[in-house]
Amino acid sequence: MTEHFDQEIDRTRHYSFKWEKYRGQDVLPMWVADTEFRCAEPILQALRERVDHGLLGYTLPNQYEPGKEAVIRWLKKQHGWQVEPDWIVWNPGVCPAFNVACQAYAEPGDKVLVQTPNYPPLLAAPGFNQMQRVEVNTVEQDGRWMIDLEQLEKEAADPKAKLLILCNPMNPVGTVLTESELKQVASICERNNVVLCSDEVHCDLVLDEQATHIPAGKLDALSERSVTLMAASKTFNIAGLGTSFAIIPDAKLRAAFNRAAQGIVPWANVMGLIATEAAFTRCDHWYQDELTYLRRNRDYLMKQINQIDGLKLLAPQATFLAWIDASGLGVENPQGWFEDKGVGPSPGADFGDKDFVRINFGCPLSHLEEAIRRIKS
Repeated sequence: MTEHFDQEIDRTRHYSFKWEKYRGQDVLPMWVADTEFRCAEPILQALRERVDHGLLGYTLPNQYEPGKEAVIRWLKKQHGWQVEPDWIVWNPGVCPAFNVACQAYAEPGDKVLVQTPNYPPLLAAPGFNQMQRVEVNTVEQDGRWMIDLEQLEKEAADPKAKLLILCNPMNPVGTVLTESELKQVASICERNNVVLCSDEVHCDLVLDEQATHIPAGKLDALSERSVTLMAASKTFNIAGLGTSFAIIPDAKLRAAFNRAAQGIVPWANVMGLIATEAAFTRCDHWYQDELTYLRRNRDYLMKQINQIDGLKLLAPQATFLAWIDASGLGVENPQGWFEDKGVGPSPGADFGDKDFVRINFGCPLSHLEEAIRRIKS
């Protein structure tokens, strides 16, 4: 049953980051990557029970055994990946984690490879850590966006290239790497002694039923040189609880990651641990309903956007994000064009291409219908 995803919930009184941006304006916010879906009831119930207990003192994430057991269950069920408990490193979010990876596996002045377009915090990470960002282009291949593997091979051969931060599924373009493609990435990293940090926060939101997400660390070729970043945050709409985890099979890489985080990165939030446990153990039916709903939204948006002169959308294989090519509009500022229509996407310029915008379709269908009405007006 997917009807509960149709529910429109007023977020304007609760200082939602998404809705605050256009406060006081007649602009429908469809930008930052959280959904408009109420959390699954088992998550809310687990949080209520923890609050009712009445004590919210220190909880060391590594000692929270139910959380580790939940992660192990979920990864085995969803991805056929059997991970060991000591591979799990809890973090207060994926963004802090890939910044820690920069500190752990590269030195100031080294090169960090990132594909573009990409979401702004990832693009900013090398510079935050006094490293050089090397951009690897994304190209259109057979109706989907794909990282330019030839360029990646060339850039990785530079001795100063120490780290590749990959986004898979890709944000904003929505591509899911095939096994063959991921193996090519692995081979490039292995030949050039580059560590892979794979941001897989959208990995459970695969909408293309012919696509299969393969976690980086699951590949034998990457087990000793990869950090796989995951979270329940995007899938179950709990990003505000500040909890994610890294899977690091190799003990030396794991120790370096933990050293880099010491004294700087705080523990994952206790309520985030509770929510993650509930999401990964008690919400399977809600999750399947969400995928069904998002697939319908994607198909609706695809059909509508591609009927509008000047706009083009390739079907995203995953995520709830649509990377829309607005170059055909012939305007200098596509973001402003959408906002003048009363729709607030993410500016493509923030991701590396000003001729695009990113629209979040993780919302009630009625929101999408209203957005299309405004865009076509």
